Amino acid sequence: MDTANLIQTVLIYALPVLFAITVHEAAHGYAARHFGDNTAWMMGRITLNPMKHIDPVGTILMPLLLYFATSGTFLFGYAKPVPVRFDRLRHPKRDMVWVALAGPGANLLQALLWGALMYLLLAAGLQERFFLEMCRAGVLVNVVMFAFNLFPLPPLDGGRILVGLLPWKQAALLARVEPWGFFIVMALVIAGVVSSLWMQPVMGLTYSLLELLLTPFSYLVR
Repeated sequence: MDTANLIQTVLIYALPVLFAITVHEAAHGYAARHFGDNTAWMMGRITLNPMKHIDPVGTILMPLLLYFATSGTFLFGYAKPVPVRFDRLRHPKRDMVWVALAGPGANLLQALLWGALMYLLLAAGLQERFFLEMCRAGVLVNVVMFAFNLFPLPPLDGGRILVGLLPWKQAALLARVEPWGFFIVMALVIAGVVSSLWMQPVMGLTYSLLELLLTPFSYLVR
Protein backbone atom coordinates (compact mmCIF):
# COMPACT_ATOMS: atom_id res chain seq x y z
CA MET A 1 0.00 0.00 0.00
CA ASP A 2 1.55 3.35 -1.03
CA THR A 3 1.65 6.48 1.11
CA ALA A 4 -1.20 8.22 -0.74
CA ASN A 5 -3.54 5.29 -0.13
CA LEU A 6 -2.47 5.09 3.49
CA ILE A 7 -3.25 8.77 4.04
CA GLN A 8 -6.61 8.42 2.29
CA THR A 9 -7.46 5.42 4.47
CA VAL A 10 -6.52 7.36 7.62
CA LEU A 11 -8.85 10.19 6.55
CA ILE A 12 -11.68 7.73 5.86
CA TYR A 13 -11.32 6.11 9.28
CA ALA A 14 -10.65 9.26 11.34
CA LEU A 15 -14.26 10.35 11.89
CA PRO A 16 -15.69 6.84 12.54
CA VAL A 17 -12.90 6.13 15.04
CA LEU A 18 -13.46 9.42 16.89
CA PHE A 19 -17.19 8.78 17.11
CA ALA A 20 -16.69 5.14 18.11
CA ILE A 21 -14.34 6.01 20.97
CA THR A 22 -16.19 9.13 22.16
CA VAL A 23 -19.68 7.63 22.28
CA HIS A 24 -18.34 4.39 23.81
CA GLU A 25 -16.72 6.21 26.73
CA ALA A 26 -19.56 8.69 27.20
CA ALA A 27 -22.02 5.77 27.34
CA HIS A 28 -20.09 4.23 30.24
CA GLY A 29 -20.23 7.53 32.11
CA TYR A 30 -23.91 8.08 31.42
CA ALA A 31 -24.80 4.55 32.56
CA ALA A 32 -22.71 4.97 35.73
CA ARG A 33 -24.52 8.22 36.53
CA HIS A 34 -27.89 6.58 35.89
CA PHE A 35 -27.06 3.83 38.39
CA GLY A 36 -25.76 6.14 41.09
CA ASP A 37 -22.11 7.08 40.42
CA ASN A 38 -21.55 10.74 39.49
CA THR A 39 -17.74 10.50 39.25
CA ALA A 40 -17.56 10.76 35.44
CA TRP A 41 -20.17 13.54 35.43
CA MET A 42 -18.25 15.64 37.96
CA MET A 43 -15.04 15.17 35.94
CA GLY A 44 -16.73 16.31 32.71
CA ARG A 45 -16.37 12.93 31.01
CA ILE A 46 -20.04 12.48 30.07
CA THR A 47 -19.62 14.45 26.87
CA LEU A 48 -19.42 13.98 23.11
CA ASN A 49 -16.36 16.23 22.99
CA PRO A 50 -13.67 13.80 21.71
CA MET A 51 -10.89 15.85 23.31
CA LYS A 52 -12.12 14.70 26.72
CA HIS A 53 -11.65 11.04 25.80
CA ILE A 54 -8.59 11.07 23.52
CA ASP A 55 -5.33 9.75 24.92
CA PRO A 56 -2.48 11.32 22.86
CA VAL A 57 -0.47 8.09 22.85
CA GLY A 58 -3.18 5.43 22.86
CA THR A 59 -5.70 7.10 20.56
CA ILE A 60 -3.45 8.89 18.07
CA LEU A 61 0.26 8.01 18.16
CA MET A 62 0.09 4.25 18.70
CA PRO A 63 -2.61 3.51 16.06
CA LEU A 64 -0.90 5.70 13.45
CA LEU A 65 2.53 4.17 14.06
CA LEU A 66 1.13 0.63 13.93
CA TYR A 67 -0.93 1.41 10.83
CA PHE A 68 1.97 2.83 8.84
CA ALA A 69 4.47 0.28 10.18
CA THR A 70 2.31 -2.72 9.25
CA SER A 71 0.56 -1.23 6.18
CA GLY A 72 -2.74 -1.57 7.96
CA THR A 73 -2.45 -5.26 8.88
CA PHE A 74 -2.36 -4.64 12.64
CA LEU A 75 -4.04 -1.81 14.52
CA PHE A 76 -4.53 -1.19 18.21
CA GLY A 77 -5.35 1.79 20.37
CA TYR A 78 -7.21 2.92 23.44
CA ALA A 79 -8.92 5.97 24.92
CA LYS A 80 -8.86 7.46 28.41
CA PRO A 81 -11.08 5.15 30.45
CA VAL A 82 -14.08 6.85 32.03
CA PRO A 83 -13.67 6.78 35.83
CA VAL A 84 -16.34 4.65 37.49
CA ARG A 85 -16.62 4.02 41.23
CA PHE A 86 -18.44 0.70 41.25
CA ASP A 87 -18.84 0.93 45.05
CA ARG A 88 -21.01 4.01 44.53
CA LEU A 89 -23.50 2.20 42.30
CA ARG A 90 -26.82 1.44 43.98
CA HIS A 91 -26.40 -2.31 43.39
CA PRO A 92 -22.66 -2.61 42.56
CA LYS A 93 -22.49 -6.21 41.35
CA ARG A 94 -25.63 -6.01 39.22
CA ASP A 95 -25.24 -2.43 38.00
CA MET A 96 -21.63 -2.89 36.91
CA VAL A 97 -22.93 -5.26 34.22
CA TRP A 98 -25.09 -2.50 32.73
CA VAL A 99 -22.31 0.09 33.00
CA ALA A 100 -19.90 -2.25 31.23
CA LEU A 101 -22.48 -3.17 28.56
CA ALA A 102 -23.17 0.48 27.77
CA GLY A 103 -19.90 0.97 25.85
CA PRO A 104 -20.15 -2.01 23.50
CA GLY A 105 -23.88 -1.35 23.18
CA ALA A 106 -23.11 2.16 21.94
CA ASN A 107 -20.73 0.67 19.34
CA LEU A 108 -23.35 -1.78 18.12
CA LEU A 109 -25.84 1.07 17.71
CA GLN A 110 -23.28 3.15 15.80
CA ALA A 111 -22.51 0.23 13.48
CA LEU A 112 -26.22 0.00 12.74
CA LEU A 113 -26.46 3.75 12.06
CA TRP A 114 -23.42 3.77 9.74
CA GLY A 115 -24.90 0.83 7.83
CA ALA A 116 -28.27 2.58 7.52
CA LEU A 117 -26.54 5.77 6.33
CA MET A 118 -24.70 3.82 3.63
CA TYR A 119 -27.95 2.38 2.27
CA LEU A 120 -29.60 5.81 2.37
CA LEU A 121 -26.70 7.36 0.43
CA LEU A 122 -26.87 4.60 -2.17
CA ALA A 123 -30.64 4.98 -2.44
CA ALA A 124 -30.15 8.71 -3.01
CA GLY A 125 -27.82 7.93 -5.93
CA LEU A 126 -24.60 9.08 -4.24
CA GLN A 127 -21.64 7.21 -5.69
CA GLU A 128 -18.84 9.20 -4.04
CA ARG A 129 -16.38 6.53 -2.92
CA PHE A 130 -15.01 8.53 0.03
CA PHE A 131 -18.36 8.78 1.83
CA LEU A 132 -19.38 5.20 1.09
CA GLU A 133 -16.02 3.92 2.32
CA MET A 134 -16.41 6.04 5.45
CA CYS A 135 -19.75 4.34 6.14
CA ARG A 136 -18.18 0.91 5.67
CA ALA A 137 -15.32 1.97 7.94
CA GLY A 138 -17.86 3.12 10.53
CA VAL A 139 -19.48 -0.31 10.53
CA LEU A 140 -16.14 -2.12 10.72
CA VAL A 141 -14.61 0.04 13.47
CA ASN A 142 -17.65 -0.28 15.69
CA VAL A 143 -18.03 -4.03 15.11
CA VAL A 144 -14.35 -4.48 16.02
CA MET A 145 -14.75 -2.36 19.18
CA PHE A 146 -17.95 -4.19 20.09
CA ALA A 147 -16.37 -7.62 19.75
CA PHE A 148 -12.99 -6.79 21.29
CA ASN A 149 -14.41 -5.04 24.34
CA LEU A 150 -16.66 -8.02 25.07
CA PHE A 151 -13.64 -10.32 25.47
CA PRO A 152 -14.29 -11.87 28.91
CA LEU A 153 -11.22 -10.70 30.81
CA PRO A 154 -10.88 -7.60 33.02
CA PRO A 155 -10.25 -4.72 32.50
CA LEU A 156 -12.18 -5.12 29.23
CA ASP A 157 -15.93 -4.63 29.42
CA GLY A 158 -16.58 -8.32 28.84
CA GLY A 159 -14.47 -9.17 31.88
CA ARG A 160 -16.41 -6.78 34.07
CA ILE A 161 -19.69 -8.14 32.75
CA LEU A 162 -18.52 -11.65 33.65
CA VAL A 163 -17.47 -10.50 37.14
CA GLY A 164 -20.95 -9.10 37.63
CA LEU A 165 -22.62 -12.31 36.48
CA LEU A 166 -20.50 -14.87 38.32
CA PRO A 167 -21.14 -15.96 41.93
CA TRP A 168 -19.20 -13.91 44.49
CA LYS A 169 -16.34 -16.39 44.99
CA GLN A 170 -15.62 -16.86 41.28
CA ALA A 171 -16.17 -13.15 40.62
CA ALA A 172 -13.57 -12.21 43.24
CA LEU A 173 -11.03 -14.58 41.68
CA LEU A 174 -11.57 -13.14 38.21
CA ALA A 175 -11.45 -9.55 39.49
CA ARG A 176 -7.94 -10.18 40.85
CA VAL A 177 -6.72 -10.63 37.27
CA GLU A 178 -7.50 -6.99 36.37
CA PRO A 179 -4.07 -5.45 37.22
CA TRP A 180 -2.45 -7.83 34.71
CA GLY A 181 -5.42 -8.22 32.38
CA PHE A 182 -4.21 -5.69 29.79
CA PHE A 183 -0.88 -7.50 29.38
CA ILE A 184 -2.58 -10.91 29.22
CA VAL A 185 -4.96 -9.66 26.53
CA MET A 186 -2.10 -8.15 24.51
CA ALA A 187 -0.17 -11.42 24.71
CA LEU A 188 -3.24 -13.31 23.49
CA VAL A 189 -3.72 -10.77 20.69
CA ILE A 190 -0.11 -11.14 19.52
CA ALA A 191 -0.39 -14.95 19.72
CA GLY A 192 -3.48 -14.80 17.51
CA VAL A 193 -5.74 -16.41 20.11
CA VAL A 194 -8.10 -13.44 20.44
CA SER A 195 -8.46 -13.10 16.68
CA SER A 196 -9.10 -16.75 15.85
CA LEU A 197 -11.09 -17.89 18.89
CA TRP A 198 -12.96 -14.71 19.75
CA MET A 199 -12.93 -11.85 17.25
CA GLN A 200 -13.73 -13.82 14.09
CA PRO A 201 -16.75 -15.72 15.45
CA VAL A 202 -18.16 -12.76 17.42
CA MET A 203 -17.70 -10.38 14.50
CA GLY A 204 -19.32 -12.90 12.16
CA LEU A 205 -22.38 -13.14 14.41
CA THR A 206 -22.49 -9.35 14.77
CA TYR A 207 -22.41 -8.81 11.01
CA SER A 208 -25.22 -11.35 10.63
CA LEU A 209 -27.29 -9.46 13.21
CA LEU A 210 -26.61 -6.13 11.48
CA GLU A 211 -27.53 -7.59 8.11
CA LEU A 212 -30.84 -8.75 9.56
CA LEU A 213 -31.58 -5.40 11.21
CA LEU A 214 -30.64 -3.50 8.04
CA THR A 215 -32.84 -5.62 5.78
CA PRO A 216 -35.53 -2.89 5.44
CA PHE A 217 -32.85 -0.40 4.32
CA SER A 218 -31.37 -2.85 1.80
CA TYR A 219 -34.66 -2.85 -0.10
CA LEU A 220 -34.09 0.82 -0.89
CA VAL A 221 -31.24 -0.03 -3.30
CA ARG A 222 -32.77 -3.10 -4.96
